[in-house]
Amino acid sequence: MALPKGFEQYNKNKVMTASPAELTLMLYEGAIKFCNIAIVGVEHHDLEKTHNNIVKAENIIRYLRETLDMKYEVAQDFENIYVYLDRRLAEANMKKDKEILEEVCEHLRSVRDTWKEVMRQSR
Repeated sequence: MALPKGFEQYNKNKVMTASPAELTLMLYEGAIKFCNIAIVGVEHHDLEKTHNNIVKAENIIRYLRETLDMKYEVAQDFENIYVYLDRRLAEANMKKDKEILEEVCEHLRSVRDTWKEVMRQSR
């Protein structure tokens, strides 16, 4: 029983001590994870699992949009990406479409990998 509580505390500490860049990376990872779970839900015809995980990914994308600092020129590029991903996630949820989810996941991985590279270069 101590293991789950310890793991929970570890995750809480990880979030509480993370830099803003690391938190953004965690959000990308979470969105990817939820898209992958939604894909599994589609494959198993589990509508509830699919819907719930697409909504979680949508919530992350919306949060990322809301926290953009538009005083930076690159923020508009991220805004455009997030608007597109949010629209595609809504479409995937309506249609329960695995291919759309895979496309969104691919875009999220690309953005995440770019973000990782920016973090690496700024160290």
